[in-house]
Amino acid sequence: MTCEYCGIGGYGKTITNKKYWKIFLAPSQRYLGTCVITIKRDCSSLSELDNDEWLEFSKIVREMEFVLDELFKPTLFNWSCFKNAAYRVENPDPEVHWHLIPRYDHVVKFQGLKFEDPEFGYIPQPVKVGIPEKISGRMVNMIKAGLQSMEFK
Repeated sequence: MTCEYCGIGGYGKTITNKKYWKIFLAPSQRYLGTCVITIKRDCSSLSELDNDEWLEFSKIVREMEFVLDELFKPTLFNWSCFKNAAYRVENPDPEVHWHLIPRYDHVVKFQGLKFEDPEFGYIPQPVKVGIPEKISGRMVNMIKAGLQSMEFK
């Protein structure tokens, strides 16, 4: 079984590749700025990550939170490493990936779209909200630019 997050096409729009991790803009933008960070090798458990992978992941956390805060001003960030979907099939093959879910206690407008978080303060809901291709492309470019500007700091 090919992992839905690490497969050839990846998951969502690629923002950037790091040495050990790949960052995508999630196709569902129920929560503005939601991203998925995937390990670039076969790895089914967090306990299998080595120190270099953890170190790079910690840098990604700092960079992504900084950039998304600058762009969208979320109230907080949720990070989750769910592998439940892998077990919905007969022969599960889970892959380590993280969901970065910005949460908002206020309405946010981006490129003419309005984003609301009516469950703020509660567990994020798996409601799929697509956005137009042109707008998701702009979002990816803005996040890329923010990450690139950090490389020189």
